[in-house]
Amino acid sequence: MKISTIRPVMLSILLLVMSLPSQAEGDLETSGDVLHLALPAVALASTLMIEDDYQGAWQLAKSGISSRLVVEALKLGVDKQRPDGSGDDSFPSGHSADTFAAATFINQRYGWEYGVPSYVVASYVAYTRVASDKHHVEDVLAGAAIGIVAGWYFTDPYENISVVPLAYNGTYGVFISGRF
Repeated sequence: MKISTIRPVMLSILLLVMSLPSQAEGDLETSGDVLHLALPAVALASTLMIEDDYQGAWQLAKSGISSRLVVEALKLGVDKQRPDGSGDDSFPSGHSADTFAAATFINQRYGWEYGVPSYVVASYVAYTRVASDKHHVEDVLAGAAIGIVAGWYFTDPYENISVVPLAYNGTYGVFISGRF
């Protein structure tokens, strides 16, 4: 199945995922938990529907697993209390790392038209973690950074088009490459 024929399906899936918070019985934390699972599931389902092989699924798995390993190592090494006092594993946010890894995978693999809504969902998940007193702002920012780096490192573009932000030695910009 070509990517041009699957775009309406992916857009419908993303719109469904973005509508879940309003369907989650008004509970902010629950809606974040649902989207924390739904966004990686959408990324996996999308890659399995679009591609004839499992390259995308393998790249998503590497992104998610490496991100989660870094998060869990830091949680063990950094003794930081959660704002609600429920534990000493506040830093970094695993929910943020997972959803930003999935959003970055979607963005890198399929482009900004799917990446932007995915990043909106990931940002909402991070917001719910702070608003429900499970994490401090720096916890979700660190989790997001871990997920983004893992997604960038392990994900190749699907149709040989890549958009990569650059920041080096005082120079900032965007690098776009591909076959045309």
